[in-house]
Amino acid sequence: MNDVNLSSLPDMVLVDDEPVFNEPWEAQAFAMVINLHQKNAFSWSEWATALSAEIHSGEQRSYYQHWLHALENLVASKSLTTSTALVARKNEWHEAAARTPHGDPIELNR
Repeated sequence: MNDVNLSSLPDMVLVDDEPVFNEPWEAQAFAMVINLHQKNAFSWSEWATALSAEIHSGEQRSYYQHWLHALENLVASKSLTTSTALVARKNEWHEAAARTPHGDPIELNR
């Protein structure tokens, strides 16, 4: 993870200094945050503030659901995307998942 100190992330489960994920989407959300940070889309303190706000929002979510919501809010606030585009993409994923047989990879139509 190069320049990111994972031990500074709250509630991050680490094994041998690497994050542990329960689902593939968790790893993808994690990777998007790291990638956007490394591309200077936002500072690490901006990310920490966004994640902390989600964790302390009172919403009952898993850690990576908080992570995903923080990412969505931060990219929208930084005008990297729009809330409308995020909703559209979520709908595309739900539709793709509904038409995909169990066990097959979910693919979006592009």
